[in-house]
Amino acid sequence: MKTGVYLATKKDGSVYYRSSITFKNKHISLGSFLTEDKASKAYLEALKLTTSSYSIEDITGKFKVLPFEKAVTIINFRDNGLYIGNPIYLRKNYFSYYLSENEELKFDIDDLFYYSSHKILRRQGHLYVNDYGMQVTLLSRYGIRNHSVCDRDYYFANGDSTDMRYSNIILINRYYGVFQYITKNQQPRFRVKIHINGNYTVGNYSTETKAAIAYNKAVDLAKAFGINKNFPTNYIEDLSAKDYAEQYVKLKISTKYLNYLKAL
Repeated sequence: MKTGVYLATKKDGSVYYRSSITFKNKHISLGSFLTEDKASKAYLEALKLTTSSYSIEDITGKFKVLPFEKAVTIINFRDNGLYIGNPIYLRKNYFSYYLSENEELKFDIDDLFYYSSHKILRRQGHLYVNDYGMQVTLLSRYGIRNHSVCDRDYYFANGDSTDMRYSNIILINRYYGVFQYITKNQQPRFRVKIHINGNYTVGNYSTETKAAIAYNKAVDLAKAFGINKNFPTNYIEDLSAKDYAEQYVKLKISTKYLNYLKAL
């Protein structure tokens, strides 16, 4: 066997070749290959990476056999002395997570532990991780719901949707059915809508919290009038049960919406 190459056997008896390299006393697996020649080339490319002066920006398109993800892990280990299994490269005060050679996400350093142990996957254009058997979208970690719309419910402060640092993601509408708008006097107000057979306005409210409670009240009224629909509801963390109940009772719902329910 060539240096760095090991013969392996599948359960059906067929053979394949594994490649690995030892760097800074760390044994690093480079992957599985169909031929000894490819496994050897992966080893030689990894060896070249450990001894070269390539920067993380230089490695795009440089390797024909070594997987790009593995190249990122090696160059990060070389430059920063920390081996991370996922394609992460540490930078000053933040880190990059490479989805591919041309796709780089930026995260706050506080998220390093999480993404070191959770691989980012993609399905139907959505990015997610598997967390305790559940598929968790990246945006949900910022309080952004699956149906939220960019530039309506949230936006990226610097216009870069690949910059996932907390300071760059500005949440406008945190709650179901709640939409912020600005009055002529430049004051924020919150409109509540509920979708039944169409969108019905529940009311306009002075605070986001009141609007979120009003939406919940509208849902309860819809169910009381026999509308059997699986409505999502809002959970308001910063209110005690007593305070929630007091506001719930006081909040008014639009007459037009009430009349619609009565006419069903």
